[in-house]
Amino acid sequence: MKIAVVTDSNSGISQKEAKEIGNLRVLPMPFAIDGEEFFEDINLSQQEFYVKLLDEEANISTSQPAIGMITILWEELLTEYDEIIHIPMSSGLSMSCETATNFAKEYNGRVHVINNRRISVTQKQSVYDALKLAKEGRSGCEIAEILHKTSMDASIYIMVSTLKYLKKGGRVTPAAAAIGTLLKIKPVLQIQGGKLDQFAKVMNEKVARQKMIEAVKNDLNNRFKTLYNNGEMKLAVAYTNCEDKAKSFMEEIKLQIPDVEIIAVDPLSLSVSCHIGSGALAIACVRAL
Repeated sequence: MKIAVVTDSNSGISQKEAKEIGNLRVLPMPFAIDGEEFFEDINLSQQEFYVKLLDEEANISTSQPAIGMITILWEELLTEYDEIIHIPMSSGLSMSCETATNFAKEYNGRVHVINNRRISVTQKQSVYDALKLAKEGRSGCEIAEILHKTSMDASIYIMVSTLKYLKKGGRVTPAAAAIGTLLKIKPVLQIQGGKLDQFAKVMNEKVARQKMIEAVKNDLNNRFKTLYNNGEMKLAVAYTNCEDKAKSFMEEIKLQIPDVEIIAVDPLSLSVSCHIGSGALAIACVRAL
């Protein structure tokens, strides 16, 4: 049985990598910048995006891929493959999962949409897990069942460098953003189960980094204790427009959690970046099948 895997660019997987893998396709997430449409990793690079994001006058918004783009891809793949595993970003962060789930009903069980409750480096791991399971000869139903069962085996903690974009998106009030900026507060956010929530407020980046590392340690020793003891948990670092800081953060993590492999140091997807801004750092722990 031939299985194709589809994801979106929120996974951080590039078009180039997908082509090299073969049975993987990546749907580019669309953006509107001052009324002009762009697609991540197609006609908009990370560098170009941050130039536009940091322009005070630029109006940037995101949306989900057009359903026509999705179904055309599915139909093309189903001429060559028996089944499709479709892994969109978390349903808690976008309607794209629900939309794909509804349209998959028209494909007689050949398209399996996974509500994996993940994004970025954790979503990427779900894609790699699906590819591994497909290579082992698992059916689409078996892969879907496994991915749904393990979807909660991940956490992400994100330090936001500025409150500007959270204010713009309505997650903090203008007054709170002004006070936070004045006091140099660094919010730490978390994604567990697919929704972005506040985790902590700290006074500087050094404290925020340590807070995130301690949070992951706590997850490994409690929430994921059995998986951690079995060597199934991995770590990953993500960032927005601050690669050097991400690499130094990785070294801090290695010193404090030396027994867990760091499998990625990746830029966060542009869909996330436009809501949290430049200079953000994140650490994730995720089960690898």
